[in-house]
Amino acid sequence: MTIAHRSGAEVRSLARGTGAVLKGRDLAAAAATLTYFSAVAVVPWLLLALWSTTWFRSTDAAERRLLDLRVLVPPDMGGRPLYDVLVHAGTHLGLVGALILLLPASFYGEGIRRACLALRPTPDRFTGWRGRLLVMALLAVWPPLVWAILAVGDLLEPLSPEGGGGGLGDQLVRIIAGFAVVWLALSILLTWTFRAVAPGKPRWTVAVAGALATGSCLAGLLHGFQLFLAIPIDVGVPFGGLGAVGAVAALGFWLYALHVFVLLGWAVTQALENQVQGWSSEPAGGTA
Repeated sequence: MTIAHRSGAEVRSLARGTGAVLKGRDLAAAAATLTYFSAVAVVPWLLLALWSTTWFRSTDAAERRLLDLRVLVPPDMGGRPLYDVLVHAGTHLGLVGALILLLPASFYGEGIRRACLALRPTPDRFTGWRGRLLVMALLAVWPPLVWAILAVGDLLEPLSPEGGGGGLGDQLVRIIAGFAVVWLALSILLTWTFRAVAPGKPRWTVAVAGALATGSCLAGLLHGFQLFLAIPIDVGVPFGGLGAVGAVAALGFWLYALHVFVLLGWAVTQALENQVQGWSSEPAGGTA
């Protein structure tokens, strides 16, 4: 068997394995479950990220730095005022506020574990608490990842139209650099999520491979969301002109789309782990 033929067979086998993981299961319902938990947890995680920027500089200096980066948020759909509110709340959070946020932030781990168990039911004890505790291990890498992303943002800010850039070359650099840093940051978070938070516990190499593939999809979706924010439309039109309702619905839709891909990535990772186990059990020279 040639290398090309074997590679094609392995890809088809991985696709069949992913289908087997999802067969008879409601991916949409599982993604909706995870989206609900993320609605509780996502703002606390963002606030903790912003608060970490005050560790090595004053609150006012951290806030000014973050507000300078508002030029990277498209202004057309009103995203910048919301960004400003989030920045002010995060930088003025304080230690007590950060400690209180750990509880709602931990719900993301429970959501991951429950959604994955809905797709692949297995015996599991203390599902909620296990997911919450395991996801909190990400606090160890959360601040460094945030600092790295903001450092790239500082470099990209002059390339925005407000910063004096805005040409085609500047836009390409912003897209490529932004995609790369978000992809790598998400891949680190997803590696731990697939390895420890979600059920199944694949080997590290498989978790890394699944995280890199899934992270690239999520980074693309997040760039799509940024493009969506640049479209001058009134999201309140389908809701009788209630802009706040439309904004919540739009955010909910994008969160749902992201979590469909998170769960698909987890399913592919599980199928890849099964495939690697099959390779390990093959006798030496088992395929010609």
